[in-house]
Amino acid sequence: MKPNQRATVYTLLERGSTQREIARITGIDRKTVRSYQRRWEAEQANSPGVATGSEAVAVQIPPPWPPTPVPVATSLCEPHREFIEAQLRLKRNATAIFQDLVDQHGFAGQYNSVKRFVAKLRHKEPEQFDRLSFLPGEEMQVDYGEGAPTRVPGTDRYRKPRLFVATLRHSRASFRCVVWKSSHQIWAELHERAFRYFGGCPQYVVLDNLKEGVIKPDLYEPDLNRVYAATLAHYGVVADPARVRDPNRKGTVEHAIGHTQATALKGRRFESIEEQNEFLAHWEKNWAAKRIHGTERRQVQAMFEAERAHLKPLPLLGMQYFSEAERTVCDDSCVRVDHSSYAARPAAIGSKVLVRIYAQRIEIRNMASGALLRTHARAERPGTVVLPMDERVFNPSRETRHILRQADQIGEHAARLCRLLFAIEGRVGQRKLWGIVNLHRRYPAHCVNAACAQALEQGIYSYKRVLALTERVFAQAVDAMDAGSQAGEKASTTALTQQHALIRDADEYGDLFAHAAAATTAATNADTQGGRA
Repeated sequence: MKPNQRATVYTLLERGSTQREIARITGIDRKTVRSYQRRWEAEQANSPGVATGSEAVAVQIPPPWPPTPVPVATSLCEPHREFIEAQLRLKRNATAIFQDLVDQHGFAGQYNSVKRFVAKLRHKEPEQFDRLSFLPGEEMQVDYGEGAPTRVPGTDRYRKPRLFVATLRHSRASFRCVVWKSSHQIWAELHERAFRYFGGCPQYVVLDNLKEGVIKPDLYEPDLNRVYAATLAHYGVVADPARVRDPNRKGTVEHAIGHTQATALKGRRFESIEEQNEFLAHWEKNWAAKRIHGTERRQVQAMFEAERAHLKPLPLLGMQYFSEAERTVCDDSCVRVDHSSYAARPAAIGSKVLVRIYAQRIEIRNMASGALLRTHARAERPGTVVLPMDERVFNPSRETRHILRQADQIGEHAARLCRLLFAIEGRVGQRKLWGIVNLHRRYPAHCVNAACAQALEQGIYSYKRVLALTERVFAQAVDAMDAGSQAGEKASTTALTQQHALIRDADEYGDLFAHAAAATTAATNADTQGGRA
């Protein structure tokens, strides 16, 4: 204690003041006052008195200089220093050390004595923090805090909204906004508003591991929320989540939140969320932006004007937000979204797909990789089926066009008969059309076409009539071939005839065998498919 303080304590003791009064007057701890009172009492006891006449006058003999050092009390733990230090190296706490001292060394002191001794032995090196420096436009830090109490709409109750702060690390310019609640989309929208407030985008954004931004924290590959990741990708910004329990990585925005709460919002109440946002914008423009930063010793607004040119330009269109849902591909190869059906091929029936629902469109993506499979315009009316005709398993109109194309391949008369039959009977006559066009699987196309020509001449539009005529034409062709072969055998006894009226060209026989082989193959494939069905 300083000499003037010691003199004050001695004076108060001479006047008979108590230790508590001296501690209150001087601000010195009462234990210190008690220690110096003991010294003062010892000095008074050693001071001899000198008698003058009938009065005894106390003669103050000055203490020797330098004063005799007061012996310092030695801790009861001092004899066990080596044991205690060895236990501390094993990272044991004071309670465990005290118990071992009592059990193994017969320690007679109290636990507090061990606790004080252990605290002196523990030497903790102060933690060193680096002063982070970043280039202009390189990094932005974001975080949530608590705003000022605001009246809840429609009630008389006040509640603190969430305070969003985005701070550019180089210039310390900040965007501040309060919202009642947060979600994946609101979190992304606040980033978008911050980008447009600054007039550009940084290269990186540092955030905390809150659920709105990071679904699963990880030191090496954190899993970002898809809406948030898509928003950053739209603006060309890369997310850099801070490590868990490492707020110093984003200390700039932490300080900005504390500065906002302690200076701008402390002791204030607002009647609406809009009123608080207007006040924050006014405070940022007139006070926070014009302050001189304590570390940089420059005005924040001036630093921001220099940094603005280094921010990346904003895209022309804003982010189109979406919601995601998991859907199963139904047996009609569609997925159901808001009571409407959308084609999902090439996704297999029964598989899981990821559906992104935008305001004007629907995206169907692979569940594992996120690859885009299909895109559809969003249906305006519930119950709409967005499925192209060529992807439907059966459709009467599509089947009619397919049948008529096959009839055209058979021949002119077959095509004319099929169109005439469909015009008479409509969609019900498709069964007859199928029967007619399938005849070319068993008989040559020219035989079927000739039979259709005879049916048109006779005016009988029936599958059974065409079948009978086809069988007759085919039988006549076979008989003609047999007659020609017998005549050839007779002529071969004398000489082989190379040219005759009954001998057809070799190309016609090639077509006949080719048609027969194709019909056999088609019939086999049809039977196989029918068995599978």
